[in-house]
Amino acid sequence: MDCSFEPQTRPDTFILACGDGNSRLSSLRWSQWDGEAAVARGVNSVNDCKPYCAAGTFRSYPVIVRLDRPEPWKKRPRTQHFTRLSLVFPAARPDGYQRTVTYPLWG
Repeated sequence: MDCSFEPQTRPDTFILACGDGNSRLSSLRWSQWDGEAAVARGVNSVNDCKPYCAAGTFRSYPVIVRLDRPEPWKKRPRTQHFTRLSLVFPAARPDGYQRTVTYPLWG
């Protein structure tokens, strides 16, 4: 589900920071997408917010994306959506990030 609460299947881009767009996924290539989980490789572009976010620079990091924990969507109970997103940074990662970062997904 995107920031406008529209369902998506195998998106090639995805905004993680809906409020300000300071973190987004791009170039997503899905190797798995089924009723239990989805896995992709792509790029996480993150604003370093230095010296502050409006003047910051977007830095790109290779990432493995995993979606899981499917549940019925409250708006359309017969539609399942993934409720958790995990990012694994196999190499460099943004300052302050762990190698694996997990977020709940809205919906």
